[in-house]
Amino acid sequence: MQRTKSIFFKYFIICSAVILISFICLGAVLLLVSSQYFIGEKKDLLYSNVNRASVETQTIIRTQHISEGTQDKEYIWRDEVANVLKAYAAASNAEFFIVNDRGEIVASSDISLANFTNGRVIEASILEKISDEPVYMQSGLGGFFESTHHNVAVRFYDLDDNALYLFASASVSQQDSAVGAMMKLFLLSAVIVLLVSMIIVYFATIKLTAPIREMAEAAIKIGQGNFLTRLPEYEITEFDELGNAINDMSANLASYDKMRTSFVQNVSHELRTPMTSIGGFVDGMLDGTIPPSQHRKYLGLISTEIKRLTRLIRSMLNLAKIESGTMKPDMKMISIIEPIANTLFTFESRIEQKHIDIQGLDVGRVKVYADSDLIHQVMYNLIENAIKFVNDGGYIRFGFETEGDFVKISIENSGEGLSEDELPMIFDRFYKTDSSRSKDATGVGLGLNIVRSIVKLHGGNIRVTSVKGKYTRFIIDLKSKP
Repeated sequence: MQRTKSIFFKYFIICSAVILISFICLGAVLLLVSSQYFIGEKKDLLYSNVNRASVETQTIIRTQHISEGTQDKEYIWRDEVANVLKAYAAASNAEFFIVNDRGEIVASSDISLANFTNGRVIEASILEKISDEPVYMQSGLGGFFESTHHNVAVRFYDLDDNALYLFASASVSQQDSAVGAMMKLFLLSAVIVLLVSMIIVYFATIKLTAPIREMAEAAIKIGQGNFLTRLPEYEITEFDELGNAINDMSANLASYDKMRTSFVQNVSHELRTPMTSIGGFVDGMLDGTIPPSQHRKYLGLISTEIKRLTRLIRSMLNLAKIESGTMKPDMKMISIIEPIANTLFTFESRIEQKHIDIQGLDVGRVKVYADSDLIHQVMYNLIENAIKFVNDGGYIRFGFETEGDFVKISIENSGEGLSEDELPMIFDRFYKTDSSRSKDATGVGLGLNIVRSIVKLHGGNIRVTSVKGKYTRFIIDLKSKP
């Protein structure tokens, strides 16, 4: 089984990784920028000081007297020029030296370079690259230096028109040292900031994931059946919306649980009552309590109770099929008048007994897109319900009206009507009004619930309006075309 990781761990790792990668990128950029900066700064400084040192050196050479034919005094200006080079070398943190056209050092800011004992010379190939304008080279000058240097050189001439070359050289290691020192400081600062950031991220992550843990605990409680569990409001919009959704779910589950309990109780009652009656009648006939002359009467009562049980079971099976999605309606264009007329013929004797006036059927063919058998059941239940509760000598009125893609069908009966408290519960399972308990002893309280389920299965809608003591009207919306 794959091990899972908490959102706290993942979020903390992601934030820490982002911070670390940011520091690495920042360090790389800082290293690159600082290196380029130091190179540029060093080049500018060397260029400036080489130009100035060249001018001063030439001035000194021109003002000095060179003794003709005296070899050991060929460069009598050397000491004075060396002092000038030392000053510029100190200002540039570099080495300044002058070589002749043979590449030999004739003056230098560094005594070790001016010592001539090491036999080092600048190769002619390098001297050929130098002109009267300063030239930059990053190299070891052909082995003159053991390491890479920043070099700026310029050519000028003495009074005898001999070429001299002034070099200003600074070791690249100086730049590396400066950059290294900066990077050490950056790394130290980065480590401190990273530690502080990780501590902040740690506690921020704990606070951020706290609502998730709270929601998980609430979900566990709800899963265990504690539907009274509620979550508080949260400052973060997404968590607040999720918390509200969980609260709504808990409230709905509580309602469904209450409905389930009521459903079980009602089913138990509806099954127990006829079964008790049937059992009592059978036992009475078996033990002789009910005389043989009364057997036919009580067998009729048993038959009535069995039919009631059959209707209850059939209604519950239909509801189960609709709610499970196994019942698929056979949709086609049908006339809504036909199931209404057929149902009225079925109840013809009861209509005549109560002297009911049937109104609103003098219309043409009204077409709806529906399942013929299911719509017949809807009309049967609604018309049966209307006949039960219409007053003697009252009316049942039908209405048909097309609105857009729907046909609005209304069935209204005069009579006692419903109170405002009864209207919201009229479609609930096993719900019976006080008046229906006395007038509908054979009903099981599932008829209107089945009607609503079938209408919803057709993508329609059903609603009820009533005025106490005047009428009750059911209105159904069914599709008028595919």
